[in-house]
Amino acid sequence: MRIALVGCGFVADYYLCTLPYYPDLQVVGVTDKINERAERFAAFWKVPVVYATLEDLLADPRVDMVLNLTNPHSHYDVSRVCLSADKHVYSEKPLAMVFEQAEALVQLAKERGLYIAAAPCNLLSESAQTVWKALRENAIGRVRLVYAELDDGLVHRMHYHNWRSVSGIQWPYKDEFEVGCTLEHAGYYLSWLVGFFGPATAVTSFARVLVDDKQTDVPLDMATPDFSVGCITFSGGIVARLTCSIVAPHDHSLVIVGDEGVLTTRDCWDYGAPVFVRRRNHSRLPLVRNRFRVKQYPLVRKPVFRYPVKDSLYMDFSRGVAELAHAIEDQRPSRMSADLALHINEVALAIQYPEIMGCPRTLTTRFDPVDPMPWAS
Repeated sequence: MRIALVGCGFVADYYLCTLPYYPDLQVVGVTDKINERAERFAAFWKVPVVYATLEDLLADPRVDMVLNLTNPHSHYDVSRVCLSADKHVYSEKPLAMVFEQAEALVQLAKERGLYIAAAPCNLLSESAQTVWKALRENAIGRVRLVYAELDDGLVHRMHYHNWRSVSGIQWPYKDEFEVGCTLEHAGYYLSWLVGFFGPATAVTSFARVLVDDKQTDVPLDMATPDFSVGCITFSGGIVARLTCSIVAPHDHSLVIVGDEGVLTTRDCWDYGAPVFVRRRNHSRLPLVRNRFRVKQYPLVRKPVFRYPVKDSLYMDFSRGVAELAHAIEDQRPSRMSADLALHINEVALAIQYPEIMGCPRTLTTRFDPVDPMPWAS
């Protein structure tokens, strides 16, 4: 499938790093609101065409799918124009910054017989698929409770001005702080949770700005929560607590508690993170420590990609693009469905903006069950 990129910023490098693992995905061109940035990006990655405008890109009949890698506040406008031009869309997260706009995009895609999906795609990772397999195999009995952490430390005290992508693009700190850590990061575990347990039914949340001054050299246009915690209810009584912050020490761990044990992994950003099963030893007294027998659950397979930069992220950003492209070509439902993206968007907005979305929020969106990857059965 032939694809084109809209937006040549920081995250675009992560897609181009892993696209070579999918030779059936061909990048035919790129565009960016800053033409010079698009030219540099295209030269670095040897992309053949730089479109002067989005309209020029959409007029190219070779383009089957558009990767919308723009600023999150632009996602709705760009995706709407692309769908209106009869192009399939894979968008960076979130689908839209306003729930009604996300709904409108999904409705427009359905009306035009098109596919639209949104990152993140790490539900398709080896670690996520391994956790999911363990759950299907009843490794810890009936699930009761989940703790999911997405804390990244005091980002405003780090040297974020010096962060650069592989092609030298600066981390967009203004955008990141204004969008907020919840909408930027919550989807990484929300996609796991709703994939494992089905659509959530309700969210109760709390969000606050804990650090007013992010020490930027340009003023921020809005004060967005840098801490949030959401308690998410699923049908069947499972409850998950998801915490996001750029204040608390780095912690991306997941703990799934069942009647017969606990499933854990250290980081949803690492596609090859090991998965552990701690089986309960019911013969021990309640106050005796180490009441679990710990073993590593074998990964369904080893990750099949590597980044060209040491200490980079261990995420295959292009896997969701490939899944969507293959679904389009096979004329089948995609694991990265529009309804899944909309549901995750609704939950993330409910956590970040309880005063707008309502607290508690009874969720209005649903999606069809997601199939595990064929290599994870």
